[in-house]
Amino acid sequence: MDFQVVVLAGGASKNLAPLVSEEVPKALLPVANRPVLSYILELLESSNLKDLIIVVEGSDAANRVGGWVSGAYADRLHVEVAEVPEDSGTAGALRAVAHHLTASDILVVSGDLVTDVPPGVVAATHRRHGAVVTALLCDTPISGFSEGGSLGAKDKAKKPARYNIVGLDPTRQFLLLIASGAEVEKDTRVQKSILCSVGQMEIRADLMDAHMYALKRIVLQEVLDQKGTFRSIRQDVLPYLVKTQLRSDVAANESSKVEGLSSTFTSKTNLTWLSQHREIAPSAFHNGHESDANGSLSTTCTHKCCAYIASRSKYCARLNSIQAFIDINRDVVGEANHLSGYSFSAQNNVVHPSAELGSKTTVGPQCMLAEGSRLGDKCSVKRSVIGRHCRIGSNVKIVNSVVMNHVTIEDGCLVQGSIICSNVQLQERCVLKDCQVGAGYVVTSGSEHKSESLAKK
Repeated sequence: MDFQVVVLAGGASKNLAPLVSEEVPKALLPVANRPVLSYILELLESSNLKDLIIVVEGSDAANRVGGWVSGAYADRLHVEVAEVPEDSGTAGALRAVAHHLTASDILVVSGDLVTDVPPGVVAATHRRHGAVVTALLCDTPISGFSEGGSLGAKDKAKKPARYNIVGLDPTRQFLLLIASGAEVEKDTRVQKSILCSVGQMEIRADLMDAHMYALKRIVLQEVLDQKGTFRSIRQDVLPYLVKTQLRSDVAANESSKVEGLSSTFTSKTNLTWLSQHREIAPSAFHNGHESDANGSLSTTCTHKCCAYIASRSKYCARLNSIQAFIDINRDVVGEANHLSGYSFSAQNNVVHPSAELGSKTTVGPQCMLAEGSRLGDKCSVKRSVIGRHCRIGSNVKIVNSVVMNHVTIEDGCLVQGSIICSNVQLQERCVLKDCQVGAGYVVTSGSEHKSESLAKK
């Protein structure tokens, strides 16, 4: 594919404090003991997309990401790491590297995306329809643990993450409406001209924008130049392109109001909007906005916005929150372990040959224990990831948790539903439930913490 690829790797992230730090920017957060950025780089490499621009916010983060990439992919990828100011936003990051973009089409992908959907299918859809933008949509991930997330919520049910509202044409190839976040809580307006052009529209509330976009470069650069206030691809650029894809011969701002949309949808709601919707007169369909024989967008379309909807069998998630960090780590050593790159044992786990286990210590299925780590006697590890060179004492229980590198956990500790960052020390008999502990923190002996974020000031 002759697409130019831009990976937006972020920098520090307020949503991921205290996991991110100067030493560990967002792109290098571990998923199954591999930096999250490695997942999208491996996917691009397998698709023969090896010339990349990785955009990182902040000089420290850019230096660390660049150093890691140059070591891990020295002979495999041709990568240019571009530093942009912090808090640039995704649109701002693209605006900052626009002078590097020369190809007719650009593939923009988030560095926190973990998926097995090949970029080639998005690119092929984009080229086939001559679209200005094609977005990858996939099922909204299920969040939370199906069993025993914490002792206080043994039957904690999985629940879908906050959803988007997506409007599709009858062929499910063209994107007619997209609303997310705070927009979903308000009344949503749909242009009558768009409804008229397709005859009917399917509203979906079970799809996630995966942050993988194929974009026509000339149009992208025009939008970024003309709309200097746009900061986000998902919240600004994409909705703008979707809303402006038809010439309106009826009225420039004519729209059909969808009242209370957010309150009437669940994560699995499918609603088909028929052409005889209460606010659309039949005569409106004879204003030059007729659909073609396949029910897709008409020839009056100024540009086409397309969607590629991933199969339900594909895995797709973004590491954009604390909960997502735990969920993705759980999945990549569980039902999506084909993404991890590791060979799992007959016990459905990965225990590095250099790891040491004490007497009567068990490491259950869907667990990972990295090299050089050592567990004392009578320990229990369930559905958890433990990093490199950790020192874990006796009678320690770790459940549904992520423990990063060089962590010390002394005798008698209980860690449940928690994230322990690198170089943390848990003194003896600590209890942590649904907590996040920042790098280098010391949890004092005998203390109990629940649903807390612990970090150095």
